Amino acid sequence: MGKTGGRGDFEWVYNDQPHTSRRKEILAKYPEIKSLMGPDPQLKWVVSGMVLTQLLACYLVQDLSWKWIIFWAYAFGGCINHSLTLAIHDISHNVAFGNKLAKWNRWFAIWANLPIGLPYSASFKKYHIDHHRYLGGDQLDVDIPTDIEGWFFCTPARKVLWLFLQPFFYAFRPLVVNPKPVGQLEILNAAVQFTADLIIYYLWGLKPIVYLIAGSILCLGLHPISGHFIAEHYMFLKGHETYSYYGPLNWITFNVGYHMEHHDFPSIPGSKLPQVKEIAAEYYDSLPQHTSWIRVLWDFVFDDSIGPYARVKRDYKLSKQE
Repeated sequence: MGKTGGRGDFEWVYNDQPHTSRRKEILAKYPEIKSLMGPDPQLKWVVSGMVLTQLLACYLVQDLSWKWIIFWAYAFGGCINHSLTLAIHDISHNVAFGNKLAKWNRWFAIWANLPIGLPYSASFKKYHIDHHRYLGGDQLDVDIPTDIEGWFFCTPARKVLWLFLQPFFYAFRPLVVNPKPVGQLEILNAAVQFTADLIIYYLWGLKPIVYLIAGSILCLGLHPISGHFIAEHYMFLKGHETYSYYGPLNWITFNVGYHMEHHDFPSIPGSKLPQVKEIAAEYYDSLPQHTSWIRVLWDFVFDDSIGPYARVKRDYKLSKQE
């Protein structure tokens, strides 16, 4: 299959990311795709329902034993929280209220953040712009593992540990790779989040807090839904740096599996990405795609040719001056 990137170094390339040229080509052929851009009017209601569901769950778990707290955190609450991180991903592209109401999107992301237990949405927005603009960019795209990660997490046991620790690497890697000053929105995000945590603690005690935060950490780590972290950009086939997944887990992840389509058209909400694939099928059907996120995790762990180094990198020399 021409697999590469398991040990040694990243796959360095010296051309532009493929999404820019494909976007232009598809829009020239199918201009009706432009009509899919813009806000998704249902998103705010779906997300709010998920937030309120978790608030109800906090009330319901307050008297459970600790083993059941962890069980429900992994089996239920964490799944909702992981899905909310993907809602925040969609909201970061202003698809909740549109570009004209950009601030409303930022505030709504803070609301969506509440069940996750720790402040996340404002920092994510700040770095996610770079992930799209400088895909694979050395010192710019913090989705790329560090050299230390690539060097150390190279055996099956270590790769399992790396998967388990994914939320910690995603939280702290930006501070090492591309530190940015803390903004007012991040301060607001933290203030609102910790105030909500304190209110929940005051009302129902420590167990709901553990339910929320443990669920977020566990389900962003070694969990079937977390297969999307690996499936999206890890190079399972040499020369291909973005992959889509069209399976049923898209139903609970805001179609994040439609990842080639998303990078081609980031301003189209996840709910409409299947229409992009339907309209421009000949551009996507022939490209490599994943059929199972669980299989992705299995192959990542046990295939020696795949690991944290299995990523395409670019050196955007002018980007740091922008």
